[in-house]
Amino acid sequence: MHFPLEDLLSAQDLQQLQTRLSKLDDSAWLPGAQTAGSYAKEVKNNWQLDKQHSDFAALADVVLSALDSHPLFRAAVIPLKIHSLLFSRCSVGGGYGRHVDNSFMPGGRTDLSFTLFISDLASYSGGGLTLELPQGEKTVRLRAGSAIVYPSGYLHRVEPVVAGVRYVAVGWVQSAIRSSEQRELLFEMETACKALAASHGRSDALDLLYRCHTNLMRMWAG
Repeated sequence: MHFPLEDLLSAQDLQQLQTRLSKLDDSAWLPGAQTAGSYAKEVKNNWQLDKQHSDFAALADVVLSALDSHPLFRAAVIPLKIHSLLFSRCSVGGGYGRHVDNSFMPGGRTDLSFTLFISDLASYSGGGLTLELPQGEKTVRLRAGSAIVYPSGYLHRVEPVVAGVRYVAVGWVQSAIRSSEQRELLFEMETACKALAASHGRSDALDLLYRCHTNLMRMWAG
């Protein structure tokens, strides 16, 4: 299951990221190939903010706080931990060829990936995130402040930037529920329970549904 998080960032937080990232000089950025696997680094052409840079922690906190407080993200992803966050910059010609994300990173298992678009759409051309879905390819370019979440096992690529500069934040999630099919069922069950509670109030039947949801989560966690 892949889905967007529209307007994940507030206008104030988005402006903060845009302003601070655009003011960084070239010495703050490292070649992205340094963080790719041995196979994927051959097709990776971007720059990533040095995690030792004095601005990195504050910028990362903005993104992590927005994700942690987003109800759709929490319900659909069931995050155990968000890890390996990075900030990427691609200028003309930059991109990332066809690849699949590593199964594990230093921060943990990679069940889901996310890309948060930071640059205004009008400020660059190209740079779409193309996902290879069972039904065909889908290229995503979201407005600044919005994100796309997708299973880390998808083949995907970042199309070359043809004009301007593309800034994004990218990260990975280890879910409390390893299976994407089980996560989707739990999400649909929770959504249905909330809708029934809103329309009909508490009931013995609804208590049983919530019990099933809770115990399935306990059974499938891992």
